[in-house]
Amino acid sequence: MEKSKKTLPIVLATALVSTPLMVTPPSAYAIDDLYVDPEDDTAGEESAYTIEFTLEKDLKKGDIIYIRFDKDFDIDSDIDEDDIDANVDIKKVAVSGRTIEITVDEAVDAGEDISIDIDSGITNPDDEDTYIVSVKTSRETWEDYEVDIYDDSSSSGKSSEFDVSINRTTEGDTAKYELGPIKLKDKLTKGDWVTVYFPDEDMLPSKISTDDVDINEYEPDDVRISGKKVELKVPSKAAGSKSLTITFYEAAGIENPDADDDYVIEVKWDGTTYKSEKFEIKRSSSSSTSGSGDFSITLSDSGVGARSSYTFEADFGSKKLNSDSDVIIEFPSADMVPGYLNPSDFSINGKTPRKVAPSGNKIYLTTPYSFTSSSKVKVDISYDAWLTNPKTAGSYQLKMTVDGKTITSKPFTISGTSVTPAPTPTPNPAPAAGTPAQVNNSTSTITLTNTAVGKPTGVNIAIKGVTMPLYKQRDFIEIVFPAGYRVPAYIAPANVTVNGVAANFVAVRGQNVLVYPAQDIPAGGAANVVIGAGANIINPSVKNAYSISVFTSEEKGLLFARAVGVGMPAPAQNPATPQPQPQPQPAVTVPANAALFKLNTPSFTLHGKSYPLQAAPYLANGSTTMVPAQFFKEALALTTIWNNNTVTIVSGTNQIKLTVGAKTARVGGKEVTLPAPVVLKNNMPMIPIRFVTDSLGYKVGWDAKTSSVYVYR
Repeated sequence: MEKSKKTLPIVLATALVSTPLMVTPPSAYAIDDLYVDPEDDTAGEESAYTIEFTLEKDLKKGDIIYIRFDKDFDIDSDIDEDDIDANVDIKKVAVSGRTIEITVDEAVDAGEDISIDIDSGITNPDDEDTYIVSVKTSRETWEDYEVDIYDDSSSSGKSSEFDVSINRTTEGDTAKYELGPIKLKDKLTKGDWVTVYFPDEDMLPSKISTDDVDINEYEPDDVRISGKKVELKVPSKAAGSKSLTITFYEAAGIENPDADDDYVIEVKWDGTTYKSEKFEIKRSSSSSTSGSGDFSITLSDSGVGARSSYTFEADFGSKKLNSDSDVIIEFPSADMVPGYLNPSDFSINGKTPRKVAPSGNKIYLTTPYSFTSSSKVKVDISYDAWLTNPKTAGSYQLKMTVDGKTITSKPFTISGTSVTPAPTPTPNPAPAAGTPAQVNNSTSTITLTNTAVGKPTGVNIAIKGVTMPLYKQRDFIEIVFPAGYRVPAYIAPANVTVNGVAANFVAVRGQNVLVYPAQDIPAGGAANVVIGAGANIINPSVKNAYSISVFTSEEKGLLFARAVGVGMPAPAQNPATPQPQPQPQPAVTVPANAALFKLNTPSFTLHGKSYPLQAAPYLANGSTTMVPAQFFKEALALTTIWNNNTVTIVSGTNQIKLTVGAKTARVGGKEVTLPAPVVLKNNMPMIPIRFVTDSLGYKVGWDAKTSSVYVYR
């Protein structure tokens, strides 16, 4: 459940149905693998706290996570959502005595790991002792965890230092790490968890086999990785010793930090943190300096301000770009990068990226699921991407980042004294160039097609005139919805028109909807934007007046804002030109051989007939559509074998193997990362559909007429 990143794997428009909080009887279940870690375990000090555990029962939207501190802790009653970070969406935070109540704003499946960071508001007890922190949920009973608090004289629970031995000390190298021996306060016990904290999470692979690490020369019973920590389960043969030595062999895949510096490693066991001596990582003799650079840039046009293609290739050495991973390209200035980028205008090692996202002067390229892992990364950006050179002549450099390692290019020269005109679409009528047009948007309006609370609505925006010209496919109109509105992560262009023509593209950034017109709009020209109800924008659930704002990519500030009434008569607006009427949307032709399904509906449709599914498809992490393994067998006629632990899907010579609970899969002989882990629902494995369709050459679409996803080949 990463908060991380939002992808657009499938065109979806889905309303989230808000359900009331249900009071349930006490459950026999308790959360599992509870871990509580104070950032500062000194008596009397304010400290941040990390709470981690695994759910044994599903959490529903609106359920509560309770965190209760022992009686000697001082808990600030003002702790709120701003003081807490979590890997689950939070609706609200309340404090009752020494208990922090966190109401979740999404459903979370049993077996998922929950991580909560409380950044402030907790003060440790004044006396050194062992204290209890307890955690439960609305559907599970209390689980306790012992936290040791130390006074200043006991060094805050930190023991004496231990040695770190590394066979390779060059930055970025994969190395063998030997930690210890560490003198413990008590004997190791079978089943204990020893936690190793590395300086940087980028040092760690996604998983480590028990074969590749030893505790006192014996394999641990289990290995878990989360962020920058590795947890090792003590085996019976290593138990009974008050000395601890941990060895990570090269095969474990731990890489040295990417910067030459001094580092430390911490080991935590039984409430005590042991800190290593400093160890040095040295700069590679082949490392680049900021002035030299490691790779060359090829441009189709090196003129000042010219539109140009870009080609470059870099070798990241020990770092590799993997499937479903990002390569970040940093350009000299943000005005080189257009607001909308099409993945088809880019290639990474000859493959089209799965996603392209601009952010200021950076472009994030996400590799496809079928990408072959490589340390050599070649990027081609076509002329059609509309990248433009810097506006001033001079010497410039690009930066490229893979897996945390950044390489700077060799300087490339931009020459000329004036901007080379970039070929632009011939406007009709021609957009006015030069000085802004004088427009008056006091009579511009915004209206809703449905003002009911919590219901989908269309939005009609009548713009009297834009100050600056907007060019099709390049510039955009931005509509900003206030907090309370629910805006989907994706809106199909067919659901939006500008002056009666379907939009060229629609991007969603949080509460902001960016509409790219399919025609030029001249300076001073009117723009009637119609967002249909099929876009699935949901009104707030509270009756009130809400202000919607309108900007464009070429305006220096707000174009105008208007209040709209939800659950009440619309606030008075200045009279305007006649309101735009919703335009007929182009019909989507669903292929005859396509299988269709709807989210949260346990069935699919094929050739006009409906067939049952053992579990309903659903949306995970707000962006990944999960379908039952049964769908691939019965709807797509693929050879599919599954049980409660594994799934195998075969298409011709292609074979995909997945494991329940894992976020990795094997396609052929290659291991790839999934956008969401495989989970079990109603004894049926649920699988990210886009991963399978991309791997096997199927296509996915959205039928707005029936609110269905369709899959075909």
